Amino acid sequence: MAATPSYRLRCTLTFGDIYGQILIWMLVIMVSLAAGLGLMGASKPIFALVGVGLILVLSLPFLLFAFTTTLLNHIALDPAATDGGSAGLGS
Repeated sequence: MAATPSYRLRCTLTFGDIYGQILIWMLVIMVSLAAGLGLMGASKPIFALVGVGLILVLSLPFLLFAFTTTLLNHIALDPAATDGGSAGLGS
């Protein structure tokens, strides 16, 4: 019976990989808050709250998708080194 190969899960994600995404997300938040404050002076401030909420709710899925795909792109399965010993689990 053939032995099944073992793999090592390795994540190469660094802060620099998601730094740009965080900056863009913060920019989106600041712009939406600035627009909300600009609309607060209008006769109906409810539009300001709805606008800020809508921008945040619509941009959050894109942020989560970007983080998830970036993380998945930095996960690697490397073949585990076979030293002939019994270093693995279940051996």
